Amino acid sequence: MNYPSITLWSDSSFFSPYAMSVYVALTEKGVPFSLKRVDLSQDQQYSADYRALSLTCRVPALQIDDLVLSESSAISEYLEERFPAPEFERLYPKNRENRARAREVQAWLRSDFMPIRQERPTEVLFAGERFAPLTPAAQQAAEKLIAAGERLLPEGQQNMFGEWSIADTDLAVMLNRLALHGDNLPIKLQHYAEFQWQRASVQLWLAESGKKR
Repeated sequence: MNYPSITLWSDSSFFSPYAMSVYVALTEKGVPFSLKRVDLSQDQQYSADYRALSLTCRVPALQIDDLVLSESSAISEYLEERFPAPEFERLYPKNRENRARAREVQAWLRSDFMPIRQERPTEVLFAGERFAPLTPAAQQAAEKLIAAGERLLPEGQQNMFGEWSIADTDLAVMLNRLALHGDNLPIKLQHYAEFQWQRASVQLWLAESGKKR
């Protein structure tokens, strides 16, 4: 098969959960791609070259031939259409209502839970760093996340929809901000986050970040 030219731009430290989400999506699809780094600590995302490339001046950015997309969930949805099942692995559930729920989860995780993201940054996930106990605001956000996770994950299932989707990876990222820090999580959610973290595509990203486990 003749594949298009695909390039993924990630932060140079591989700490971006959104670049991770796209990396996992591409890996699951099984399409070849090259990986380029943007050093956010040196503000390379604001360089003239990257401004010309990325509409948002953020990572990730994905270039497929002449199309350049930013925003990880938009990229995943495009990849699902560009490389459809059954020839390629699904990123979203086959069922229409479940697809809508998966997209809802993705959008919610990207727009909410700021106290968790601030107090349990991705240094927890990819560098094993430790921080102060959660503030009341972050604890409240964690309780909301836990309640949603228990509602989304049926008993006896290791994925939200009975089959893996990219939303499982995204939810596991948020849960592991807590789990890998040693914050309290119900056993069911701990096991779910650990199971998702062992997926081969996730492990490949962790190897890129130097945090394979």
